[in-house]
Amino acid sequence: MPWKELSLMSLRKEFISLVMGEGSNFSQLCARFGISRKTGYKWLNRCRREGIVGLTDRSRRPKRSPGRTAVSMEAEVIRIRSDHPAWGGRKIAARLGVLGKENVPAPSTITAILKRHGCMDPAESLKHQRWQSFEADAPNALWQMDFKGHFEAAKGRCHPLTILDDHSRYALCLQACPDETGATVRAHLTEVFRRFGLPNRTLVDNGSPWGSDAEHPYTPLTVWLIRLRIGVIHSRPYHPQTLGKGERFHRSLKAEVLPYCLGLEIEACQKRFQAWREVYNTERPHEALDMAVPASRYRLSPRSFPETLPPIEYGPDDPVRKVQQGGKISYHNQEYSIPKAFCGQHVALRPTQSDGIWEVFFCNQLIQQIDLRNPH
Repeated sequence: MPWKELSLMSLRKEFISLVMGEGSNFSQLCARFGISRKTGYKWLNRCRREGIVGLTDRSRRPKRSPGRTAVSMEAEVIRIRSDHPAWGGRKIAARLGVLGKENVPAPSTITAILKRHGCMDPAESLKHQRWQSFEADAPNALWQMDFKGHFEAAKGRCHPLTILDDHSRYALCLQACPDETGATVRAHLTEVFRRFGLPNRTLVDNGSPWGSDAEHPYTPLTVWLIRLRIGVIHSRPYHPQTLGKGERFHRSLKAEVLPYCLGLEIEACQKRFQAWREVYNTERPHEALDMAVPASRYRLSPRSFPETLPPIEYGPDDPVRKVQQGGKISYHNQEYSIPKAFCGQHVALRPTQSDGIWEVFFCNQLIQQIDLRNPH
């Protein structure tokens, strides 16, 4: 019968004693013990050279492993992982290359090192799948703005405001805010616009301070953005994947920063935010960018922030109306409802190819349609 794992030594000893007995049939004994003649001669020759000790199993580890990762390289992998606990094999491999390390292991090898040292949970790794989404064709063509869910701070709550360039994934803003009001966001956006310039468009969700809900998408904040000639796009209701890059950024923020900010003062949170934002932009390899860093793809916007807003200009043939209190405009002796956020602003009306349907523009953004045949 074949040899069993738990009785290998006893079977080998018995095999050798029978082989060495007078009149033994070697081939028959090998067949009876379920081993090949080659294996039988191996154990017989070892026993003759080394005695019973020769029957023990030997390590199959090669004497030399030229392809094995150096101990110093493994230590460097563990060090980077310790500094950035959410980074996987691909990011660490890219970072080692940027640091000028020689003989950088393959990402799969680095992943194996992390698992061997207990730095990676295989079940947790399955949750981090790559997101698929569209991409703007140039820096500042589109910015994604949102708030990451608030958390407990030393006094009140901290609301992280995030602004991400869609093309480069460059984090333009990561601000610890005490609230989510339009005034707070406008103050921080002003600082960002002064430093980086204006984007062509922004992508925001339908909640405060970007909108009241899907049916009322305009607020004083979005009116101000449109006044700056920045197009405002609202995401589809109940579809957070529309803001996919921002959601992915929030996932990294939650994994790498937020656990260390709980209970801190807002100012202390901001220091941690700023330090991580610098790492994210200049050190952390981004898989969607072929492991480049966002800073390598971002450029400042050529559109400077105007400290004084220029006058609104419409076409010479556009009927222009001022939005009255309550969100009303008058045209052809009839009243039409306009979002209340535009109260006090001037809007232009332009006909469409459909009879009686007109479009209402504020600056260069279409804000709604009205039906002259049915004012109500």
